Amino acid sequence: MPDLRVTFRWQRHPGGRQTEALRELATEVLRRLDVGAAEVGVLVCEDATIRSLNRRFRDKDRSTDVLSFPADFAQPDGPRYLGDVAISLETAARQAAEAGTTLENELKVLVVHAIVHLCGYDHETDRGEMRRLEARLRRELIR
Repeated sequence: MPDLRVTFRWQRHPGGRQTEALRELATEVLRRLDVGAAEVGVLVCEDATIRSLNRRFRDKDRSTDVLSFPADFAQPDGPRYLGDVAISLETAARQAAEAGTTLENELKVLVVHAIVHLCGYDHETDRGEMRRLEARLRRELIR
């Protein structure tokens, strides 16, 4: 089995035990996408932080739910680094309330979306391939 590492850093934690469930989900998505040995970093942050990242790296001065920063480089002492993910906890909570779901479920949806992006898929340029892949992964992995 490949060495898959997913690390989480919480700027503000909502309480509960989401980290392990989200790590297991991200690892399973990476396995199913057959990326081999890899590492991913996830920051769960506030709207102000994700807005700053969105402004700095995408020239969009607004908050968003999730950002992916593909890197895909070899590390001298570990698996290849696929990239970083930033998820806004505040936006995820609002979206969960609007959708009538739990915050944990919404975070799972955002993790799947971000990991698929890190693996090279882009819903803005493909012909629905990423959307279909995400839908399948969500059906199979998020309960």
